[in-house]
Amino acid sequence: MQAIATNDLKVFISQRESRCDECGAELGRHAWITLQEGKGALCLSCADLDHLVFLPAGDTALTRRARKHSKLSAVVLKWSQARKRYERQGLLVEEKALQQAEQECAADQKAREAARARAAERRAELDEQYVAAFAQRIRELFPGCPAGRDAEIAAHACRKYSGRVGRSAAAKALDAAAVELAVIAHIRHTETGYDELLLGGWDRHEARSEVSADVDEVLQKWRTGGHNAGK
Repeated sequence: MQAIATNDLKVFISQRESRCDECGAELGRHAWITLQEGKGALCLSCADLDHLVFLPAGDTALTRRARKHSKLSAVVLKWSQARKRYERQGLLVEEKALQQAEQECAADQKAREAARARAAERRAELDEQYVAAFAQRIRELFPGCPAGRDAEIAAHACRKYSGRVGRSAAAKALDAAAVELAVIAHIRHTETGYDELLLGGWDRHEARSEVSADVDEVLQKWRTGGHNAGK
C-alpha cells in the first residue's frame, strides 16, 4: 500500500453517524468528512473539496498521473477494524486531471477498461433528470453563466457523495439560495486563485475572504447576463 504523506489532505469515511460541525448537516453513516484541528468534522462542501471526483485505489499509474495533473487532491481513508489502522481507499482529484491521466494511460488496454468502468460508475451516481433540472435552474438564476458550465456545476453538485451542495433538501427543491451556493463554489475554484492559496498553506476562511471580491464580481456578471463572465 502506498505511504500516506503527513502533508496530504485527508478525507475520512466515517464509521458512525456524523454531523458537520460547520453547517450542521446530518451526514449519516459512511459520510465523507475532513477533520480539522479546532473545527471538528466538516462535510466535503464546507471543506471545499466537493468539486473533486473519486479515483479508487488499484491503478498505480493512473493515480500517479491524476495526482500530478490535479492542483488540489485529497487521500480518502477508511478505518480497518481488522488491521486497526486507516487504509487508503483512493484519491479525490479534479475531473480534468483524471481525464488527462486516463488519456495518457489509453495505450494500455487494462487502463482503458478501468476508465470505462469508472465512467459508468460516475454516470450511475447521477440522477439525470435531477441534474437536468438543477442545470435549468442555474440558467434561470444566472443567465450569464457560460455555455456548458450550468451542466458542469449541476453534475458536480448533485453527485451522491455525502456533503455535496446539490444533495441537500433545499437543493433538491431547487431553492435559489442552495443553487447559488453550488455556483459560488464553482466560481471560487475555477475563476479565482483560491486553490493556489490553499496549496500555499492559507486557512480556507482567509483564502475565501481573499477571493471574495473576485467571486462576487463573476457572480454578478453571471446573474445579470454580462458578457465575458467566465473563462
